[in-house]
Amino acid sequence: MSIRPHSTTETPLIVLEDACKYFPVRRGLTRRVVGHARAVDGVSLAVARGEALGVVGESGSGKTTLARLVPRLIQSTRGRVLYDGQDVETASGRDLIRIRRRMGIVFQDPSSSLNPRTPVRGSIARPLELQGIRGKEATRRVLETIELVNLGAEVLDRYPHQLSGGQQQRASIARAIILRPQLLILDEPTSALDVSVQAQILNLLQSLQAQIGLTYLFITHNLSVVRYMSDRIGVMYLGRLVEVAPVGPMQDRPLHPYTAALFSASPPLNPRLRNRQRYRLVGDPPSLISPPPGCSLHPRCVFAVEQCREEVPLLVDAGDGRQVACHRWMQLALAVQTG
Repeated sequence: MSIRPHSTTETPLIVLEDACKYFPVRRGLTRRVVGHARAVDGVSLAVARGEALGVVGESGSGKTTLARLVPRLIQSTRGRVLYDGQDVETASGRDLIRIRRRMGIVFQDPSSSLNPRTPVRGSIARPLELQGIRGKEATRRVLETIELVNLGAEVLDRYPHQLSGGQQQRASIARAIILRPQLLILDEPTSALDVSVQAQILNLLQSLQAQIGLTYLFITHNLSVVRYMSDRIGVMYLGRLVEVAPVGPMQDRPLHPYTAALFSASPPLNPRLRNRQRYRLVGDPPSLISPPPGCSLHPRCVFAVEQCREEVPLLVDAGDGRQVACHRWMQLALAVQTG
């Protein structure tokens, strides 16, 4: 299977090789293991330095679990996760601390990710304290960082509940970048915010990427957001990547039926496109504990044939920096109007 970075000859910042995460399913008083939920099931992917990769899919597709494997917030079941050439899975002690220091994480709900009993200054400065940076140097870095996220110094002595949702998320972003990481993992960073505030946060993230040279792993279910923020999009279904492509080509001509269905479900900006051709899936997603044989989408896909029911499609190179996991992608002429 080919693993390609985003149009660069540099070593990718992140490489996942057949990454898997299975969660045991327990039942009864004895908590006996009766199966495993395959949250991430054999994902291979590379993210280049300075790239913004968006990962989309339905709830339960494995997006957040995939993001948590990168800093090893959870241990993978199988496979490798490399960060800047270092194996995250086998790193321990100081090596793992050094790797994590070069990553920042912004969570979905800023009100729950900030300590309610600590003033904002303390939350932002906490990563500095863990690195032994205190006093005037810590104060200088905090003031410098809140200026980057367009917060005034007056918020530093307030508690999280005294801030608006947008201010809370800006404070969370400031904490994530205080150590000037290479990578920022963004897990639904705008879904808990009002639409007007979402736009401000997204513009801020784009500005920070240009100023600091950040790499983004952007997890979201909002297709409008991922189109705006990302260079490439990875589409997940039932723990697997089904398509990876640059934003423009994927939006105009998806190669996988699931991708086409996702974009069809997104309301068009142009009212003249309300009667456009749509691709629909039938039924509900299968269980992660007992996924169907062959292509996991085949019970819901109108294009499925016997091969789809028997053989698992591999993620193959489709040209122009695109990858797709579908037996019939060369025969299907999918097009989605989203303008």
